[in-house]
Amino acid sequence: MAKKRILVVDDEVGFTNLLRLNLEKDGRYEVRIENQGAKAVDAAREFQPDLVLLDIIMPEKDSGEVLADLQREPSLKDLRVLFLTATVSIKGVAQRDGTIRGMPFVAKPVEPKKLIRRIEEELNS
Repeated sequence: MAKKRILVVDDEVGFTNLLRLNLEKDGRYEVRIENQGAKAVDAAREFQPDLVLLDIIMPEKDSGEVLADLQREPSLKDLRVLFLTATVSIKGVAQRDGTIRGMPFVAKPVEPKKLIRRIEEELNS
């Protein structure tokens, strides 16, 4: 079975490295990291991910701009995006119906098993 490709876009280098380690350890994922929002679309074009894990708040280019850029790109417009955010608490997920800008999100910090379960839900929906 081919591994699912996940692009992680987050400016926190330590977080992205730990996330890649946990996802690749699971064995079902190939992970690419991009720590600059401004380079996310180029990384997605090159990597052709099945899912993007996208941090909400980043310097240079925030998630709204990155999402808009991805959706303007014909080959990426239907790409699944799962936002990651520390700005909304776990309780806030239910209050926001689990979406931000119409996209699903996960509140940070998140346990690796819970994130993997959420990733699988997105990939299988």
